Amino acid sequence: QVQLVESGGGLVQAGGSLRLSCAASGRTFSSYGMAWFRQAPGKEREFVAGIGWSGATTYKTDSVKGRFTISRDNAKNTVYLQMNSLKPDDTAVYYCAAQYGAVVVNTEAGVDYWGQGTQVTVSS
Repeated sequence: QVQLVESGGGLVQAGGSLRLSCAASGRTFSSYGMAWFRQAPGKEREFVAGIGWSGATTYKTDSVKGRFTISRDNAKNTVYLQMNSLKPDDTAVYYCAAQYGAVVVNTEAGVDYWGQGTQVTVSS
């Protein structure tokens, strides 16, 4: 069993930055591919960024390339999402996700664990 707890969300003006963190319980964090998804009001949850268990491989959706960076620290059992140049369209609840043994997590199918989500609101 893995528990994921997100933090770092909040209200920020357009053009600003936030760093989300996802702390994982358990001793096998380094065996999990990790990802961030988001869900805006009235929309389906969508993939944002993913990182393999070793940190060597990352994927990002096109809309965040050049602005968001995903990283992980296996010694701290934590995955991060650095978000720069935020736009109002980035407003959503951001969820951390874990999939055992995955090189990359970029779809909801196969995700083993979800966090509870953290709200990010970008004002114009």
